[in-house]
Amino acid sequence: MSECFSEHFLKNGEILYKEAFKDEEIKSGKSVYEVIRIIEGVPLFLKEHMDRFFNSTSLIGKDMIIDKKEVEENITKLIDVEGRKNGNIKIVFNYGTIQNNWYIYFLKHSYPTEEMYEQGVHTILYHGERENPNAKVINSSFREKVDEAIKNVGAYEAILVDRNGHITEGSKSNIFMVYDNKVVTSPVELVLPGITREIIISVIKEAGIDFSEEKFHYKNMDKLQGLFISGTSPKVLPIRSVDNFTFASSKNEIIRTIKSLYDKRIAEDINRKF
Repeated sequence: MSECFSEHFLKNGEILYKEAFKDEEIKSGKSVYEVIRIIEGVPLFLKEHMDRFFNSTSLIGKDMIIDKKEVEENITKLIDVEGRKNGNIKIVFNYGTIQNNWYIYFLKHSYPTEEMYEQGVHTILYHGERENPNAKVINSSFREKVDEAIKNVGAYEAILVDRNGHITEGSKSNIFMVYDNKVVTSPVELVLPGITREIIISVIKEAGIDFSEEKFHYKNMDKLQGLFISGTSPKVLPIRSVDNFTFASSKNEIIRTIKSLYDKRIAEDINRKF
């Protein structure tokens, strides 16, 4: 099934029907990408996403194919052409052997249900590391292995554990943990610095909640009071279990406060656009 979920997509600025979309073009060569959530026709935290996207290109030693302003204009173009007010848009810079191309298209998205927010979700530990974790680079083989592990047990997400036994991040998200009434997350150099992650850290500090970026060994999971996933689609999503460990994350007051503050920040970002 094609990754392009919309009727149209953009390739090098040209509006094309999805039948012309070729997934293999994006998987060949080297590709960097960014996923942005659209709510009420507004690309959330667009400036922050653009800064990270262009940082990813420099981290793999590539130049920008088009500039930030042109990317932003073409996101708006696709939203208008599709008439979609909500969803996830993916931007890809593909550095091929013959030529470079760029794409913008809507992805099939899956947002957590209210029940998931209220009860939390099941996750698994996955012992593996992403290459160059600070850059959002397409790595199909790693993604396929993790997806298979998630599917095999019906989990929502896999929490990555590095070779030293430290929890780093989710396979497509960041992970925050509550330990001794303090929020901890993996040091930024070990993870993809997600936009949601950055904003959550900001609201945690503004709220005066004790916070630290530190390494946390997976064998100490039984000492956690709770933990949650953060990301473009899940926002702030409590975790009820990790393998056989169970947590009352959705009832944890610190996590509930962070979720409320993050939702408020989203509303403020949308309102700024109107």
